[in-house]
Amino acid sequence: METIARLIDRDGIWQATIAFSIDDAFDVCLLKDFKIVLIGAGIDEDEELKLKAHLVKSKPNLPIVKHYGGGSGLLFAEIHQALNSNTKH
Repeated sequence: METIARLIDRDGIWQATIAFSIDDAFDVCLLKDFKIVLIGAGIDEDEELKLKAHLVKSKPNLPIVKHYGGGSGLLFAEIHQALNSNTKH
């Protein structure tokens, strides 16, 4: 997670926030105005479904991006696609 956060933060345009638990993710999503939520390999399927259900209710227009590797080029392509898309969740 820290590597992905460093990649996201490196150009100063975006700022990553890491949640280390599902409860942290719920809390931080309520406190901050994110443009997207990035889900990585550190979350299991049940937690992912809980997080998505929570976000659909609380922030229905917030895009959720699943990134499980593939390098920084793929990461940035996924982020840009989510930011420029009308497709949510």
